[in-house]
Amino acid sequence: MVRSYFITGTDTDVGKTLVARTLLQAFAARGIVCAGYKPISAGCARTPEGLRNLDAQQLQAAASLPLPIDSVNPYAFEPPIAPHIAAREVGETIPFAGLSAGLREIERAGAELVIVEGAGGWFLPLDHQHLLSDWVALERLPVILVVGAKLGCLNHALLTCAAIRHQGLTLAGWVVNRVDPHMSRYQENLATLKALLPAPFLGEIPFVDQPLEADLRECLDISSLL
Repeated sequence: MVRSYFITGTDTDVGKTLVARTLLQAFAARGIVCAGYKPISAGCARTPEGLRNLDAQQLQAAASLPLPIDSVNPYAFEPPIAPHIAAREVGETIPFAGLSAGLREIERAGAELVIVEGAGGWFLPLDHQHLLSDWVALERLPVILVVGAKLGCLNHALLTCAAIRHQGLTLAGWVVNRVDPHMSRYQENLATLKALLPAPFLGEIPFVDQPLEADLRECLDISSLL
């Protein structure tokens, strides 16, 4: 049976891709056939081969199962805006069936474990009636929360956790990412999160100048996910 985890964040730009990539590298190092799935992306670069998203390319490179980029990232849009608005501007939709079909394709390709990275925060609209979190609930994916360590993260983390649990989903773990190296009272905030978040603490990603080049596998404890 294929195991999948959904990566969400307390906000946009809190390090979901960095954590997803690091998890894939850690699973691959254990000999697990793993794949990344970034079903929806915006802010893609136009290339001769088509639209390409850097986050999706990072997941593709970190995985142990080789997959074409169109399988890793089936819904790609050029403008760096909310994906449902970008989709509407080019006459497209982002249906649940399409998201699920992409995940099934990766499972059939031989993945033992799939890291599914969301876009933005937990409540990402797909249109005026549906949220990406509704699809996560439909698929019953356990969730890993990335907390961007900055002012306001306690509220954002607790609200996101409450929303995940309200939809009947499991918070499989959480990671704190030091997006602001100068955050005041960082250790006190971390201690508060450890006390209040009802899920395993998977680790702490330090602030690094070149995150796309850093090997951060030793920062995470994946034992509870295996």
